[in-house]
Amino acid sequence: MKRIVCYLLICIPGMITALCAQIPVTFATESARLSDLKVLPRYLDGTLVKQVSSYDTTGGNDDGFGGKYSYLRKEPGGLVIFDQQGQGVIERIWTPTPTDDTLDFYFDGNTRPGLSVKFRDLFNGTVPPFLAPLAAHKVGGFYSYVPIPYSKRCKIVFRGAKILFHQIQYRTYDQRYQVRSFQKAAISGSAAALKKVVALWNNPDRDIRNFYAAAPASLTKTITLAPGKTGVAATFRQGGRILGIELKPAAAFSGSWKQLDLRIRWDGDAVPAVLVPVADFFGFAYGSRSMESLLLGATSAKAYSYIPMPFDREATIELVYRGGDAALKPVDLSVTIYYSKEQRNAATEGRFYAYWKNERPPEGAPYVFLEGNGRGHYIGTLLQGQATDCTNFTEFFEGDDYTAIDGSMTAHGTGSEDYFNGGWYAQPGGWVERLGAPLSGCLDYSLPLGRTGGYRFFLMDKMPFYKSIEHTIEHGPVNNNRPVQYTSVALYFADHAIARSMIPDNEHTRLYIPDTITFYTRLMRHLTYNGNLQLRRDVATLVGKENASLNINVTEVPPGTYRVFLHQLKQAPAHLEVRIADAVSAGDWKAVPVNVKEAPADLLVGEIVITDRSIPVNLLFRTNDPQPVLEFDRVQLVKEKQE
Repeated sequence: MKRIVCYLLICIPGMITALCAQIPVTFATESARLSDLKVLPRYLDGTLVKQVSSYDTTGGNDDGFGGKYSYLRKEPGGLVIFDQQGQGVIERIWTPTPTDDTLDFYFDGNTRPGLSVKFRDLFNGTVPPFLAPLAAHKVGGFYSYVPIPYSKRCKIVFRGAKILFHQIQYRTYDQRYQVRSFQKAAISGSAAALKKVVALWNNPDRDIRNFYAAAPASLTKTITLAPGKTGVAATFRQGGRILGIELKPAAAFSGSWKQLDLRIRWDGDAVPAVLVPVADFFGFAYGSRSMESLLLGATSAKAYSYIPMPFDREATIELVYRGGDAALKPVDLSVTIYYSKEQRNAATEGRFYAYWKNERPPEGAPYVFLEGNGRGHYIGTLLQGQATDCTNFTEFFEGDDYTAIDGSMTAHGTGSEDYFNGGWYAQPGGWVERLGAPLSGCLDYSLPLGRTGGYRFFLMDKMPFYKSIEHTIEHGPVNNNRPVQYTSVALYFADHAIARSMIPDNEHTRLYIPDTITFYTRLMRHLTYNGNLQLRRDVATLVGKENASLNINVTEVPPGTYRVFLHQLKQAPAHLEVRIADAVSAGDWKAVPVNVKEAPADLLVGEIVITDRSIPVNLLFRTNDPQPVLEFDRVQLVKEKQE
């Protein structure tokens, strides 16, 4: 009889609710997924992850600046910013612009809000259950991963006149599930699940024992690798799962050359599931370690991964040391692999894959994190970007992320740093430093070098795809028109490889250091103006004949000899002298040849030598013009080429 019932359920989906026990979805079950790594490889059928955001629906870059696209409709007393029918769970809320206005959450058609909270209080850790670090503020962005389930409908009304940037990410559940709506009064009954997540996320130690009641089985091996050789870290000849990978010392993966690769194969596949430079996989950025996330990263002692990786029959983990440089020396590594003999359930779990590439995306087309056909779910992005045009600094980070599942758009973001839960790049207090949270953060930011990077992991909010996935990000405010070199790692589980990684080579893994370093008068605080050189309307302006100087903070500039240019906006005075002091010497006054007929133009004012980057460069100006007109909006250092 049971077989007949199951057959009927397959043929008549509408009978599922009546005849089958549905899978419960509650605040407690969703909170548990924020700490339970065992469920990460499991498919989550019957769900989709979608997002409502303030993005400019015309294709422009007004992604919240004016608030025009930041609400769905107006209602008496407020703005409706979210309104979804059916059952689901809000899994992530992000904004860089919280206010003291109230958010009212209406559940299941009720006319009274089931949750009222100040927008700002979602993120400051003062209102349970929105506790840190599940809800917090990092590198300019405010985020909350506290789940908010609803069984029939959820509507959010912003009780203010204007709301700017925001993203509300949610998961839909079909009739296989039974969702219990958020009830603040009942949250105390889920205190244990919430307490466990808070404790885990607050724990600064990165250790496999944080995730399992008993320490998993392990094997440790010391490998000495010579350039051009491959070392086998572990081989398994029966089904099981890798629970953790630790490599020591972490310092072995620093430096401008990323020539050690991690290679993992599952079940005899000819194409590796993972073939990624070790530095990129573990979140090193621009030559040094930069990420200590909950799942993946590097401490001062070790590089670690605690992502569970089930396989069917066999697995091989290798370290490949590419050669090609006579200066390379052998490397001694200690490798620890944590594992379980529980083999993969192919019907319910995917295998782990990492898709790596280094690319300069063409103008007019977005950069692709992952695109292809298959069944699985997306769990993580690591991205590093380097501007290749010295006049556009990090404007490539104005681009929005975009996701389409099975051919239909499910998410459209509001900016690249927003995708990584940050905000306001190149602004003090914003996305300007290496700073991370358990699931997201900034890998680096350098305005003079035109580079940045971020990481984000999708744990509770992993994104299922059933037939295909397209996950991309723009480079530039509009039309993908800012030149950039991207390096990315896309992490996912699937029934097969959705896309094939590039094969790492020395050309694509060496750190790119631009020859031109640019400082902008209106951004950051690398330039300090003194006396009669003043910042006016975001432009450096000479307002007197003498007693005018400029200090340049060169801590981010690689050592070398550089020519110094000012990008002048008006005709320079006919007579201009500059005196330069750097870490090597203080020069004499020198006349600067000025072409008074051309503006704007790059005005060469002298040459500097950078050895000690802790010592700023000083430029002192004087002229005999009683009303000087020198104005400039950027300073550029152009490195002298070595013969």
